[in-house]
Amino acid sequence: MHTPSPESGGMILRPVGFVRSSVQEPFLVSDRDGISMREGPDASRDHVRSVKEAVSEIVIDENRIALLDGIEEYSHVTVLYWGHKVPEESRSVDRVHPMGRTDIPKTGIFSTCSPARPNPVLATVVALHARRGNVLEVTGLDAVDGSPVIDIKPYVLAQYPKGGVRIPAWMEGLMNEVGERRA
Repeated sequence: MHTPSPESGGMILRPVGFVRSSVQEPFLVSDRDGISMREGPDASRDHVRSVKEAVSEIVIDENRIALLDGIEEYSHVTVLYWGHKVPEESRSVDRVHPMGRTDIPKTGIFSTCSPARPNPVLATVVALHARRGNVLEVTGLDAVDGSPVIDIKPYVLAQYPKGGVRIPAWMEGLMNEVGERRA
């Protein structure tokens, strides 16, 4: 088994593009104490729902346009992006109330989708509507305008479990509130 050495401690991520979005600020606010909703639960719920319909663009560096060859053959892609508005102090948070909801017990960051993470690498599956040169037009992207894009992968349903997927009751409740249903 590999034991990390001081030499393996650093990584360099280079963005391949950025997000153009109407979302100017994250709806969750994070700090050293955890996360909270920027507005109340109703406004946050409406925000999550509206993001599903909003059109965003992913702009890939023109020098890396070949990365997109063939992408338009997919209906959906997974976008990995950097949560650039996550403050440094919230990267040391270990436990949060999911979505800042104090009615849900605190749980470990790795069991949530919280943007407050040691490394705020965020991921969203989006519907791909069009490609225009180095620009992808998508819906369902919850990234803030200007977010650096780290990677894009095709969404291939066969790579994901068909059944037996288990999630906690609190997550099921949150998904039901915003109109997300499990497959």
